[in-house]
Amino acid sequence: MAKYLLLKHYRGAPAPSNDVPMDRWTPQEVSAHIQYMRDFAAKLEQTGEFVDAQALAPEGTFVRYDGEGRPPVTDGPFAETKDLIAGWMVIDVETYDRALELAAELSAAPGAGGRPIHEWLELRPFMTELPTITE
Repeated sequence: MAKYLLLKHYRGAPAPSNDVPMDRWTPQEVSAHIQYMRDFAAKLEQTGEFVDAQALAPEGTFVRYDGEGRPPVTDGPFAETKDLIAGWMVIDVETYDRALELAAELSAAPGAGGRPIHEWLELRPFMTELPTITE
């Protein structure tokens, strides 16, 4: 089994074919989208392929260390220019092809008008071994 992270980008990824921002969806469209996500996770729980999933709030801050005794440095008030991760799901599957299949299915979650979003999802494998460093 191999673990993969599926990242749902709200901003920063290529535009989906049903490109209506979620804040312009009706309450029923939002509910249908969330139910699709829940049903998808439940299906993967039954097959043993679901690990975890979470939706993320739109606000966030980049932070870095700025030296001993100094406060952390943040990126400033420019959230509108950042990539925005809407949520993530971790799956544990037998093959890369299975991970692709599940990511494609998740991409079909309904959006505006009840039509599939066909959003782009980022599929990232978990690192299983530390890279070897040679000199």
